[in-house]
Amino acid sequence: MSETTKQITTIGLTGGIGSGKSLAAREFNRLGAQIIDSDALAHQVTSAGGVAMPAIEVAFGKEFLMEDGSLNREKMREYAFNHRPALTILESITHPLIQAASHAALEAALSKNPPYIIFMIPLLFESNNWQGRFSKIIVTDCSVETQVERVVLRNKLPREQVEKIMAAQMSREERLKNADFVINNDGFLVDLNLQVMDIHQKIISL
Repeated sequence: MSETTKQITTIGLTGGIGSGKSLAAREFNRLGAQIIDSDALAHQVTSAGGVAMPAIEVAFGKEFLMEDGSLNREKMREYAFNHRPALTILESITHPLIQAASHAALEAALSKNPPYIIFMIPLLFESNNWQGRFSKIIVTDCSVETQVERVVLRNKLPREQVEKIMAAQMSREERLKNADFVINNDGFLVDLNLQVMDIHQKIISL
């Protein structure tokens, strides 16, 4: 992180698929935090005309592109989960570009003078790009069965595919072990929001 970044508290927000990261981020944002969503940035660099698309086309072929020139995410997801080297190649293309987009998003966030900035990163622990960069790490958590049910319903994916995605992520136990703060999202939205409020108060007291 740059010298500018060190003047403000930066927080990592992560959690397994379907655990409620976006809900928590929305509430932190309501309380004044600026949110940098790495998934949104990944979509940005792989959208039609995105900076990653020429290299992706060279590496994987035109069949992994949609008609508008954006990444065929469903096809790539299925291919990468069944051919592990493909994921490494894809990440080698996209990660440096996402990092550059993150830096630009950070500068924009800093200009708004927030109390702190949250980086929402689904694979924070799985990636070496983010280690040691945050003052604190928040993990959203819920039972594995709740995760599966939510993602099947939300993404209209078969249960087996959701379980495969989850198997490729860090285990729930390992994530919890690495968390400074945990938000339990097995309950109602009001319960999550109360936990966010509590963590918000702790962060601004750092």
